[in-house]
Amino acid sequence: MQKYQKNFNAGMSLVEMIVSLAIFLIVMLALVGFVVGLYRAYYYSFEQTQAVSESMSGVETMIREIKEATMADDGSYMIEKALDFEFVFYGDIDRDSSVERVRYFLDGTNFKKGVIKPQGSPLTYITSSTNPLYQERFLILSRFVRNAPPIFRYFDGNLQELPAPARLQDTKLMRLNLIINVTPSRAPNDFSLESEVQLRNLKNNL
Repeated sequence: MQKYQKNFNAGMSLVEMIVSLAIFLIVMLALVGFVVGLYRAYYYSFEQTQAVSESMSGVETMIREIKEATMADDGSYMIEKALDFEFVFYGDIDRDSSVERVRYFLDGTNFKKGVIKPQGSPLTYITSSTNPLYQERFLILSRFVRNAPPIFRYFDGNLQELPAPARLQDTKLMRLNLIINVTPSRAPNDFSLESEVQLRNLKNNL
């Protein structure tokens, strides 16, 4: 009887140990899941903050350059293209006394800037130049851009929005809108970065 009682007590201790271990594992898994979820939320939030900061810097540069748009070195009008997701103009953006062809455009989810310097005599802008010194040079200004609405909107001197055919000659002011979201399926939500710029060399009654 004493031997039986001893074995019975040993069996109960093993069961209790297994139950305790199972509870411990469940608690640890829940804790790990919580920590991982917290880390992911922080990581996505950090990425979103970085993307917004990058976009703000890019928009500030873009506004400064568009504001100083001027006639091209080959005599072309200062605005070459005025689309919803692409804007091409001329300006001396690097203060070297020559006027560059500047293109802002959306490529997938990347908002880019392309720059071409004039070459030759007389000066011309060759979009497919084979000379490395005059090829279009690209810079990503903003990543994770999710625009469905236009990035660029165009207005005349009376602040009336312009349809596509009238934009080249009548634009006096532009409104810019970039929608940033690192991961659309997760929080945080879209961040809309809006601004406007008046083309200094085209202003009249604004």
